[in-house]
Amino acid sequence: MRIATWNVNSIRSRIDRVVALLERHDLDVLMLQETKCRDDQFPSMPIHALGYEIAHHGLNQWNGVAIISRVGLADVQVGFPHMPTYGDPAVSEARAIGATCGGVRVWSLYVPNGREVGHEHYGYKLDWLAKLRDAAAGWLAADSDAQVILAGDWNIAPTDEDVWDPAFFEGKTHVTPPERAAFDAVVDAGYADLVRPYTPGPGVYTYWDYTQLRFPKKQGMRIDFALGTPAVQKRVTDAFIDREERKGKGASDHAPVVVTLD
Repeated sequence: MRIATWNVNSIRSRIDRVVALLERHDLDVLMLQETKCRDDQFPSMPIHALGYEIAHHGLNQWNGVAIISRVGLADVQVGFPHMPTYGDPAVSEARAIGATCGGVRVWSLYVPNGREVGHEHYGYKLDWLAKLRDAAAGWLAADSDAQVILAGDWNIAPTDEDVWDPAFFEGKTHVTPPERAAFDAVVDAGYADLVRPYTPGPGVYTYWDYTQLRFPKKQGMRIDFALGTPAVQKRVTDAFIDREERKGKGASDHAPVVVTLD
């Protein structure tokens, strides 16, 4: 069973790339973030033509998450328990969707960016992660053998080796101690990084900004992860980051992360 996560940065702009990715890696499940469209705008026909089902949650041109599966798509859930709201008026943003695919409970997650340290969005990000941690811990407490994967764009670089230059990011979001502690809290709740053992750093990234020639200069960040419960961890046989997908005209600024389970 091969599962992937990818911040696609607009599904309508990259539907051809999504189709190619599904075929190239023979994916069973693909979780997408930042689809940037409403449900009725999602370009589903090319994906359905390949034999996949789709669960999508999008409200407008911002955010948006999806799960694409050819091994079942059951018990779809939009948002996790007690997920924080944001805005005026406050709304539940399109940042989390879960479903059971081939016996594995997968969650496509688009963690809030935080914008800048001290901004109200930064507090929202930390609260969002704390509530995710509580929900995830509850799932394991209810069933220690649960197969759950939390995957997506976490907007956090957990260690200094996950950014091209720690000094450049000093004082900025994604690397602050509270953000890293929030990420570690999910790991400590029983959800290990499924990919890092197969893709050790430094210099291994999943995101490169479009500006300043960051990609050819290899100036990136590792902020896209797939975390799994112990039952899932035992099944992992391979994992990789598809850096090639970041190349070429019309690429997303993120690379897909792929995990293979036995």
